[in-house]
Amino acid sequence: MLVFLESLSDSAQLFNLFRYLTFRTGAAILTAMLFVFLFGPWIIRSLRVRQGKGQPIRADGPESHFAKAGTPTMGGLMILTGMLVSTLLWADLSNGYVWVVLGVTLSFGFIGLYDDFLKVTKQSHKGFSGKQRIALEIVITGIAVYCVGLLSPDNLANAVAIPFFKDFLIHLGLLFIPFGILVIVGAGNAVNLTDGLDGLAIVPVMIAAAAFGLIAYVSGNAVFSNYLQINLVPGTGELAVVCGAIIGAGLGFLWFNAPPAQIFMGDTGSLALGGALGAIAVAAKHEIVLAIIGGLFVLEAVSVIVQVLSFKLTGKRVFKMAPIHHHFEHLGWKEPQIVIRFWIISIVLAMIGLSTLKLR
Repeated sequence: MLVFLESLSDSAQLFNLFRYLTFRTGAAILTAMLFVFLFGPWIIRSLRVRQGKGQPIRADGPESHFAKAGTPTMGGLMILTGMLVSTLLWADLSNGYVWVVLGVTLSFGFIGLYDDFLKVTKQSHKGFSGKQRIALEIVITGIAVYCVGLLSPDNLANAVAIPFFKDFLIHLGLLFIPFGILVIVGAGNAVNLTDGLDGLAIVPVMIAAAAFGLIAYVSGNAVFSNYLQINLVPGTGELAVVCGAIIGAGLGFLWFNAPPAQIFMGDTGSLALGGALGAIAVAAKHEIVLAIIGGLFVLEAVSVIVQVLSFKLTGKRVFKMAPIHHHFEHLGWKEPQIVIRFWIISIVLAMIGLSTLKLR
């Protein structure tokens, strides 16, 4: 919204800053972070009063989790409001990609909010019907992927770029819509499964957002995309501001979510943030790179799939408990050990993912 101030640059050089994506991205980080810092305590107090017993703790979970009883959930509200305010202030609101990503993020956030509401009111870890939730997500992402196709250049509208190869595109035609749905819905639910320990999900999300902020920036820049020999997707550079808002809001949230957590992200935040990453990846034509950078989320999701299939087919469990971070808890790893080691894995995967920009 503040982009219009660049028109005043003739009268004051200071306003010239508003035309630079790098400046607005940095401003988005600071704005979102300060917003969460300022309003976070009030949100936590309000949620604690309204939720009473807080997020229900799984009866079959690690014993250490019972000490967290009474901690309020729906902390994703802090992240989403900070991200939304910052994005509306610093992004170019005439950019269609910004609205597509915001639409997916907020829609997934509302689904997660309803899920959290049911869990808190029923005091059960079972919330919204899984089939109904997935159906809603598919409808939302189907619309979003269709809109991305309309915004994308004709040669990229229904194409999937393969990392490490320049000018190698797989044109899927109408199949791109279900592919895009799979990417966004998969990302949303994978991050949702990762959110099980204090600080475990939010830091990898920020790492992925930082990586995709860079990817979106270079993908939308003719000079950098030509130098790196990646596909030019005009307009996606503006998504760097959205990524900056995610990082800033995430930093603010981590202040309150650091062990021992004063608030949990809940499905409100995890589902929305995963959906945002998926939507950004689809818009920037780096869907497969998301599987690399977000490899930790993929690992968590795969561990659940393997556990369920193994139990249904053989009656045996591969892991002591799924998602896999709980498996390590049952092996005796302390929560900080798991969280920090998973952060390290996320950093390494992000560097590998970013290397695909140059290794072609």
